[in-house]
Amino acid sequence: MFSSSESRRPKSAELVEAWESLEAGDTPAALRKLRSGAESLPLGEVALVVERAADSAGFDDLKEASAKLADQPEDAQSLFDFGYACIERGLDYLAVPAMREVLRRYPDAALPLRELVAAYEAETRHREAADVLLAHEAALQDWPDRYLLVFNALMAGDLELANRQFALLTDPEDEQWVPPRDRLARMLRRAAAAAAVTALDREDLRGWQFVIGGTVLGTLSPYGFAQGMRGRYAYYQDSYAECRRGLLRLGTVLAAAGLRPGTVSLLPDRDSRILGLAAAEILGLPAESFVAGRRDTVVIAYNLDGVIGEETRAAGGAALTALLEREPGQVLHEHASCWTDAPPITADSVGLLYQSLVPPWGALLRQDEDGQVERTAPDGRSVEELAAEIVRAGPSTGDGDREGDGDGGREGDGGTPPDSDELLAAFAAAVRGEWLQGGRPPLRSSGPVPSSRFL
Repeated sequence: MFSSSESRRPKSAELVEAWESLEAGDTPAALRKLRSGAESLPLGEVALVVERAADSAGFDDLKEASAKLADQPEDAQSLFDFGYACIERGLDYLAVPAMREVLRRYPDAALPLRELVAAYEAETRHREAADVLLAHEAALQDWPDRYLLVFNALMAGDLELANRQFALLTDPEDEQWVPPRDRLARMLRRAAAAAAVTALDREDLRGWQFVIGGTVLGTLSPYGFAQGMRGRYAYYQDSYAECRRGLLRLGTVLAAAGLRPGTVSLLPDRDSRILGLAAAEILGLPAESFVAGRRDTVVIAYNLDGVIGEETRAAGGAALTALLEREPGQVLHEHASCWTDAPPITADSVGLLYQSLVPPWGALLRQDEDGQVERTAPDGRSVEELAAEIVRAGPSTGDGDREGDGDGGREGDGGTPPDSDELLAAFAAAVRGEWLQGGRPPLRSSGPVPSSRFL
């Protein structure tokens, strides 16, 4: 059992609050309090809180490492073991100060440097990862160290540094590094293509989505751009009109890229079949159930998380496995993609980015006549009827709820940069030579364009 004697209690005021949350049985609240002060709190006392949290979660490795650090807060091995255990358990923000302290004491040690970079990456702190690697450039090995420097420079939006360091990389002797090397090369080629038509600054969501994942982003949110969303949605209630708009934008991208698919491929989950049937009507293509190996087709997913759920229930997960590697002429379109918890496959075309999503046929929040907020019942009509709703939907405002006065003139708060069909077409035409190249690995980070998010 865990001992809560006074000698095993933290003294710092912030940590006392976290300890009290643990005593109340609220481990998540305790960890949130640790996150807010992880960089400045005494690590020995932090370890006391983590030890107790790990005990309640049954994480024996983390409990043991935390107890060791609490007893020996100045011991470098204890610091390293604690940081490593935090990384293994997804508490990377707690690993950062521990690994940073080890590296300060042993600046020539490769292992704490790499673990610190891993923690920075998991926290999407790519600028800090690149900076700490650059500070140790003289001692870097090409694989993995200089590769990590190029990757993190790219994810921080520093193309000059990424290109310069990539030019210094030697060919890897170990075959396991060939795919990562090739992926970096594709990212840099995509950046060169996109830079001809877009800024690639810290507000260029469409440009960087293409660079980091090979995705052409169809629409930017017309709300909250200047308040931190940068074109992404937070909580989003979708609409039939926005589904239609996303499919029209997909058609714009296909035309600008010079692609003429022969079919629409329908994925097995209900949401994707609804959108796929609508896509076939809007794009003027026949709809067929998805089969692996089909070329020259547009594979339509409403949301890849829904496909994952369906595939998990079905044996084999055939569609997901097949979509990791693309066929010639195959385009994977995802209408709504979660940017805070990215799916294990990165789509070639994405309609919009969200954090929390309700489809238009789901249980929507509405205000009744008395001003009270209520949740509607899901729309249980057939996939064919719901697809028809998308096809005949009016123009979209972009907010998922109200109707606007034209696809090119969506309502909004006026803070979002221009997002016309013409600009999207120009972007797709400029990058067409680097689009649909390589596989579809998952995105490990949201990239150089920051956005606000809710927890």
